[in-house]
Amino acid sequence: MLQWGILRPHHVLALVLCVSATEDFDWTKNERTSFYYGTFPTGFSWGVGSSAYQTEGAWNVDGKGISIWDAFSHKKGKIFLNDTADSSCEGYHKFKDDIALMKDMKLNHYRFSISWPRILPTGLKSEKINEKGIKYYSDLINMLLDNKITPIVTLYHWDLPQVLHEKYGGWHNISMVNYFNDFANLCFERFGNRVKYWITFNNPWSIAVEGYETGEHAPGLKLKGTGAYKAAHHIIKAHAKVWHTYDMQWRSKQKGLVGISLTADWGEPVDISNQRDIEAAERYIQFYLGWFATPLFHGDYPQVMKDYIGRKSGQQGLGASRLPVFSPQEKSYIKGTCDFLGLGHFTTRYVTLKNYPSGAGDNYFSDRDLAELVDPQWPDPGSEWLYSVPWGFRRLLNFVKTQYGNPMIYVTENGVSEKMLCTDLCDDWRMKYFKDYINEMLKAIKDGVNVKGYTAWSLLDSFEWDEGFSERFGLYYVDFRSKNKPRYPKASVHYYKRIISSNGFPNQREVESWKRKAVETCSSSNQLLAAARRKSKENQELAGMEQAWSIHDEV
Repeated sequence: MLQWGILRPHHVLALVLCVSATEDFDWTKNERTSFYYGTFPTGFSWGVGSSAYQTEGAWNVDGKGISIWDAFSHKKGKIFLNDTADSSCEGYHKFKDDIALMKDMKLNHYRFSISWPRILPTGLKSEKINEKGIKYYSDLINMLLDNKITPIVTLYHWDLPQVLHEKYGGWHNISMVNYFNDFANLCFERFGNRVKYWITFNNPWSIAVEGYETGEHAPGLKLKGTGAYKAAHHIIKAHAKVWHTYDMQWRSKQKGLVGISLTADWGEPVDISNQRDIEAAERYIQFYLGWFATPLFHGDYPQVMKDYIGRKSGQQGLGASRLPVFSPQEKSYIKGTCDFLGLGHFTTRYVTLKNYPSGAGDNYFSDRDLAELVDPQWPDPGSEWLYSVPWGFRRLLNFVKTQYGNPMIYVTENGVSEKMLCTDLCDDWRMKYFKDYINEMLKAIKDGVNVKGYTAWSLLDSFEWDEGFSERFGLYYVDFRSKNKPRYPKASVHYYKRIISSNGFPNQREVESWKRKAVETCSSSNQLLAAARRKSKENQELAGMEQAWSIHDEV
């Protein structure tokens, strides 16, 4: 039995070399096989991820400028419980401690983002470079390399300088292309001798749709039917310009790679024998992943997007499609501009045809003419949009293989959340999620998909955008109520360490013992957290008594 699903997209990623070959994806072949015991290829890279705004805190410290997320979260009613990331995990001050956690896990790479306004407070390189911000990221990179952890750096994880939004309208303005290129060029200049993997944008789908169409995310604009398409058009151009800048000025000296990180859920036809369902599912993927991947791999938007948006625009009486058009020169310029593709993935939807008549609130979602559904038997331990559907991951990876010429892939985001009230560090649902999703990735490699690395999302519990601190994706629990923001390992830390040390799933007997051992290990963390909470409560009560006595003395 199926029920209506709620689309609440998220971030997720992977890395890929651009190839122009393509073939048809076989929608009727959906193998849901049993667990596969085996190991990953030698040299497979294991890591964790984070982003600047979600973890750093220090929002107005050491010369940092204001970002659109600083401004957005400070407006009442925009974030759940009116939370902000003003201090968040205090990662700006605790990065050495966090690298020690990564070293203990024996990670191969760490994916993090650079805050544009932390190094360029007004967004403009010509106005001011904040050397304290430069030093922070330089120290972070150096310490990662000292601990043999490869930095994978995202240039834009949603925190646009607020000045650029106020003066120019942010990604709705073509001028962002040059300003972003200047910022990226500064990063190549200052960090490129040590950073060899660059991601231009994290999940541009969410930037465009939630930032400029629904208004759920910063900058909170609700430009229905046009906002997302225009923002995405400029983001694609900005990515291409940065790639060309690196290719012409830095590649021969620094030997690095520049890619993009795209997030996509899988869309499965409700009925794989029904052609309309198959076409609806393909539209779902093309409007999600293909919107950005197809221009960068093949030079233009997916034909189905051009057809559907163009037809609906005509029915509205518009003289041109609401989907912008690339000129022949632009198509040539953007094609092939990714040395790797980052792929983020969290969940799956069933998809079927649903016709939306023109004029009934024309927007990105109605342009697709489809309905999303979920199976109520799918586990959903945390975020309302995130159901655990491991087999969809293998399907998505194979789709990337067939559509984009089997590029090299690094999964850059994959993980599961729990709700704020959950304080049990023995997170068995997360261990199962990682086990099953990573196993489906291993099966995809067996299928011939060229996956080279995996990034668990995320290292720490952190600020989850419009959901504030109500959802926790971290391997490490962060006590946000404590000023020092202490970290406590969940059972999934120990479980993921076992996968890393074994480079996969060597045999059934060993794998089945991992969960039991991880739960045993996390019990001590539960005791430490409980003790810290008791002490915190006692301190709060003592502070309350002292305040009461102070008032009494004044009286």
